[in-house]
Amino acid sequence: MSSDFEGYEQDFAVLTAEITNKIARVPRLPPDEKKQMVANVEKQLEEAKELLEQMDLEVREIPPQSRGMYSSRMRSYKQEMGKLETDFKRSRIAYSDEVRNELLGDDGNSSENQLIKLREERAHLLDNTERLERSSRRLEAGYQIAVETEQIGQEMLENLSHDREKIQRARERLRETDANLGKSSRVLTGMLRR
Repeated sequence: MSSDFEGYEQDFAVLTAEITNKIARVPRLPPDEKKQMVANVEKQLEEAKELLEQMDLEVREIPPQSRGMYSSRMRSYKQEMGKLETDFKRSRIAYSDEVRNELLGDDGNSSENQLIKLREERAHLLDNTERLERSSRRLEAGYQIAVETEQIGQEMLENLSHDREKIQRARERLRETDANLGKSSRVLTGMLRR
């Protein structure tokens, strides 16, 4: 079950990386390519949503004791999906501003061009900030997984230690029983000789 989840996870990571790359490219493309790119990103966002739904179904089938780790990862992926949709909306707004200017025949005076450049720079900075935030969330999720794994390892070591003690006690009882049997055998042999 978790192998299916991990497969979906890898597909989601690849798909979100592609979407992020395409969203960043939308404002800089010529108008005809922008239209195609916007349609392509919309399609990939739908695919990403479907992957999230599949991952969510997989998490529901995982035993409750292991579900916590996967649930926190799902929350992180859903947040990432929300960020991607927000980025895409911003990119589409910039795209629609440019289309409006083309339709109105605005040749773009210098202040308008500066405004567009400022918007692009701001969008680029926001993209970088959000990428850093996503990376931070992934690192936090990785740290949580490491902590949970360490806790499981400690529990297993404690269980093994208890099992070792039980085996040693059983071995001591066996030695005592063997010694008692030896004594009993000698006593019986002595009685038979008399």
